[in-house]
Amino acid sequence: MAAKPKLYYFHGRGRMESIRWLLAAAGVEFEEEFLETREQYEKLQKDGRLLFGQVPLVEVDGMMLTQTRAILSYLAAKFNFYGKDLKERVRIDMYVDGTLDLMAMIMLAPFQRPEEKQETLASIVQKAKTRYFPVFEKILKEHGEDFLVGNKFSWADIQLLEAILMVEELNASVLSDFPLLKAFKTRISNIPTIKKFLQPGSQRKPPPDTHYANLVSHILQF
Repeated sequence: MAAKPKLYYFHGRGRMESIRWLLAAAGVEFEEEFLETREQYEKLQKDGRLLFGQVPLVEVDGMMLTQTRAILSYLAAKFNFYGKDLKERVRIDMYVDGTLDLMAMIMLAPFQRPEEKQETLASIVQKAKTRYFPVFEKILKEHGEDFLVGNKFSWADIQLLEAILMVEELNASVLSDFPLLKAFKTRISNIPTIKKFLQPGSQRKPPPDTHYANLVSHILQF
């Protein structure tokens, strides 16, 4: 039996969360080693495991993988979430990159000064409603299928659901003007592996707080 993938990261969402989502969607069990001290991080560097001195780090298939986009691409291909041909794959890449841009803004917010945070979060919700979600609403309308690419569950669907849920944590009514996205959210959330990951007690991580931001800043010495 192949060893379970092992994830090395902080005890929080960050860039690792999309990797957790992808593994969970594939129904793959994984282990996690949480970085809680500067010494743990330095040991990974000293052991030569961090290619560019950065986490996430994923140990899978006998490899030590770094760089979030590379890890996600590998897992999407490995678990057949990456389309049937190059044309579907590039479309998946475009949609994923869009959602990752939106999610990156949310992930950076906890590291801002408190007096700037609320304004930043309001701006993110506005961008989601005017720049990102209208695009995906149009894609779903024109494509006319249950999924974003072809008619098969893909990495793009997983990533979009994650992004939607992150924005809804900031504004619960953000999908009020997007009926197709609302239906998409319900549909994808009910896929058995996704539904399991959304249940309490799963390895899905909660929204980051000040403690998490301070811990990461300390370990990485921002």
